[in-house]
Amino acid sequence: MLEGPESFGNFAGRASSKWRRFPEDVLPMHVAEMDLEVAEPIRRRLVEMVNNSDMGYLGPLPELAPAFKKFAKNRWNWEIDDQGIRLATDVGVAAVEILRKVAKPGDRVLINSPTYSSFFKWIAEVEMVPHDAPLVLRENRWSLNLDAIEEAFKAGVRVYLLCSPQNPVGTVHTREELSRVAELAAKYGALVVSDEIHAPLSWKPFTPFLSLGESANDHAVTITSTSKAWNTAGLKAGFLISQSSAIKDVMRSLPEAMNWRASLLGAFSMVEAYKNGENWLDETVKIIHENFTFLRFELAKQLPKAKFFDMSATYLAWLDLSAYGLDNLQGRLLQDGKVAVVSGPEHSHDGKYQDFIRFNFATSQTRISEAVRRMASVLEA
Repeated sequence: MLEGPESFGNFAGRASSKWRRFPEDVLPMHVAEMDLEVAEPIRRRLVEMVNNSDMGYLGPLPELAPAFKKFAKNRWNWEIDDQGIRLATDVGVAAVEILRKVAKPGDRVLINSPTYSSFFKWIAEVEMVPHDAPLVLRENRWSLNLDAIEEAFKAGVRVYLLCSPQNPVGTVHTREELSRVAELAAKYGALVVSDEIHAPLSWKPFTPFLSLGESANDHAVTITSTSKAWNTAGLKAGFLISQSSAIKDVMRSLPEAMNWRASLLGAFSMVEAYKNGENWLDETVKIIHENFTFLRFELAKQLPKAKFFDMSATYLAWLDLSAYGLDNLQGRLLQDGKVAVVSGPEHSHDGKYQDFIRFNFATSQTRISEAVRRMASVLEA
């Protein structure tokens, strides 16, 4: 079970980037890492392996497919093809190797800004070019622009890097939206690479892309890991899922080193999360949703001109601070407010979203309130 929120303040001795990137007087609300105790079943398994000096190379992992199959059925009523799972070093390596396999340098890769900032690094690594079909804001919810997606496919874009749920806006794309994407991918012969790493952190119904039937199965691969939902990013391991013979053939041709470069400890932590970590996950999602409501309240009280959008997943809030007219938002909040956030432009390829920030609220409500207070000291001055 989770430790209570009151325990969130004890970070003595933590060595991850979140706690070392900035001086100690800075509140770190930037990187996607939760201020929670890792689930007890995962910690117990890791301790057993370390005590047994079981820290060699990662080999076969037959335990993963049945564990994820049961989890996916329980969570989303998704019957996975358990022969379609392929281990990877992490989702970033998986995405890069897929792009290398199905496209070539100079090709365009469809994305929907604002999106996960690492997408642009992955695309640059394979010397490809992002092609943006930006999200649209409808009734305070960021949504896919299906017309723009079709126009991209018409223009010859054949690979689509989809963020589902969408980081940083917290949107869970609807079944209808994703079904239309699958239809378009089939119509134009495109491949959808669906990054679903934040899917377990949804508090409204989530639709796995590969649960949508034949069009999706024939034109998509899913990449995921337990690293975000169970807060184990330092344990490098992820996997890919494919559900058609043609896509499986592509996946089988990916470098064998993806498996060898993954962490043995990370791989077994994934198995443990899916087998025995669902109660912890349920409590975590409950806390995140409560913090979402609390953050909205704190913003209304301390930063009334901030725009806060509807979201259904993740612990990353996308805030529009344009009403304050402040240049270099991230830098000013860091320098003058001692709050670290992620700047809006990092979520596009062309400098958009200058007036936005991404704010991590997976921490104690005390820290959320203090971070908002510090931001207000800069913006409301």
